[in-house]
Amino acid sequence: MAVVVRAGAAPMWWAGVFAAGVGVLVPGVTGRRIGVMAGAALFLVAAAVVAYGRRGRYTSLARSASRAGRHDVLQDRAVSVRNWRRGHRWWLLLAFLAALGASFAVPAAGGMLLAGAGTGLRLKAAWLGRRERAEDALLWVRVDWLSVNGGRPAGKAVKTYRSTGIAAGDAAPGGARRRTAALV
Repeated sequence: MAVVVRAGAAPMWWAGVFAAGVGVLVPGVTGRRIGVMAGAALFLVAAAVVAYGRRGRYTSLARSASRAGRHDVLQDRAVSVRNWRRGHRWWLLLAFLAALGASFAVPAAGGMLLAGAGTGLRLKAAWLGRRERAEDALLWVRVDWLSVNGGRPAGKAVKTYRSTGIAAGDAAPGGARRRTAALV
């Protein structure tokens, strides 16, 4: 489940950094200094709002998690990331274009806002990873609930999470790739 949260972090971060970099090149209406300062404030606010938003819903769903059954369909990490990014590519493109367009008014602010949202998703995935390590169980969302919900792991269609052992699947706690020991 942290995989789905983390799936949007990298595209948002890189699109935001690129848009902010291009935005610094444009003087804008407010000027570069004001734009960068406003962008820094927006970055911090967006990171905090995204990282701490809906934690109560995530916590209540995690508390009521049941063991994954034999008939539950759980996706690999790579498939979950690919499906989320394919389903949201147009939103990501529109967000990037909006951040780039905002640079003509307030340089770099829109890009820094987008990068802050990506950072907030990464922080939320890290929080979920710490929770999974503490409980010694990976949390999963059933594929059918995730697809109905538009890729939101804490949306209305999600009734409860499924849990497996910490070594199940190809994802580590927090949604990162599982690191395998090198064969010597």
